[in-house]
Amino acid sequence: MKGWYAIYTKARNEKKVASLFLRDGIEHYLPLIERVKIWSDRKKKVEEPLFTSYVFVHIEEKEHLKVLQTVGVVRFISFEGKKVSIRPAEIEAIRKYAETGEEFLLNETDYKPGKKVKVIIGPMKGLEGKLVEILGKQRVKVEIEAVGKAVFIRIPKGSLEIIGKYEENGAENLW
Repeated sequence: MKGWYAIYTKARNEKKVASLFLRDGIEHYLPLIERVKIWSDRKKKVEEPLFTSYVFVHIEEKEHLKVLQTVGVVRFISFEGKKVSIRPAEIEAIRKYAETGEEFLLNETDYKPGKKVKVIIGPMKGLEGKLVEILGKQRVKVEIEAVGKAVFIRIPKGSLEIIGKYEENGAENLW
């Protein structure tokens, strides 16, 4: 049975690894976002990975070694020696965020850092993570569970739900 996993790549090798996965028939997802880069003489729109040094793979256990043997792949993201599985809902939420690039407004409810939150409405529905920081009234910093990278997102009013508190020494606190 196939599952989603995150792999860690060498620095600035995400696109190369993704193209090698495509060549080798490994199902993968590299979330890209468009950013404007400014140099002293010009501006240019470029596509960059949403998560630096990460690519997601949708594989069966038998494909594990094939993934690791791909040039540029460093390792699977793991916890206590086991690959961390990523729920399809989280991959879909990341996909929707990367594709829409929508700006969101934060619910005015009193959220506190350290709370486990879930997006219940909108293009990122299903995404769960740890509320890391409140950035004014309109932004929060959320750490996505299975990736361990913080992503700045704006959430529409009423779309975030607090679903608990992260445990400091538990399976929910993977990083």
